[in-house]
Amino acid sequence: MKGLLFITHRTSRFDYVQSTALALEGGCRQIQLRMKDCTSADEFESKARRVKKLCDDYCADLYINDKVEICLRIGAKGVHLGRNDMSPTEARALLGDGFVIGGTANTFEDVLRLNDAGVNYIGLGPFRFTGTKANLSPILGREGYAEVVRLCRIRGVNVPIMAIGGITAEDIPMIMSIGVAGVALSSSILNAENPKSETAKIINIIYNE
Repeated sequence: MKGLLFITHRTSRFDYVQSTALALEGGCRQIQLRMKDCTSADEFESKARRVKKLCDDYCADLYINDKVEICLRIGAKGVHLGRNDMSPTEARALLGDGFVIGGTANTFEDVLRLNDAGVNYIGLGPFRFTGTKANLSPILGREGYAEVVRLCRIRGVNVPIMAIGGITAEDIPMIMSIGVAGVALSSSILNAENPKSETAKIINIIYNE
């Protein structure tokens, strides 16, 4: 994985399906469906199928947060697992090798553990405070990312790292220069006056750096 990953988030203006549509219309082709406030498996799967249809229409990849069984049933591209979710090893046993598995990391030790478990990418963060996630891990900032990337190079760890957590368009050039594969965004897109245009601007920043 590289470039821009959009993570769905419900706001006062947009629901999960609408937020997905806006990111897709802006040119994003990697979507993670995250609905932590959804307690009904049936509701989650219903929305996941609607989002999957949208992604198919735009030839985009859909990743499901946490729900491995739903990822398998709807034929998503892959699954993203938080630190307290199913282990990547268990998920791989259920999904097989045809699905992408990502994991959340906050430290280099987390990165090593996930790399050893065979994940396909790592979401490393948070860069700064973000209100979209409860129980936030310690803030990394520029220095934290630079240190993890440095240690990865020393240890020969080549798994793609996606920066996440409170990142804005203005942060992207600096973050990409550290050596991460891309960025995962939510609020910076959905809180913009025009989320579609903001997505297009961010993609242009990423791929022209």
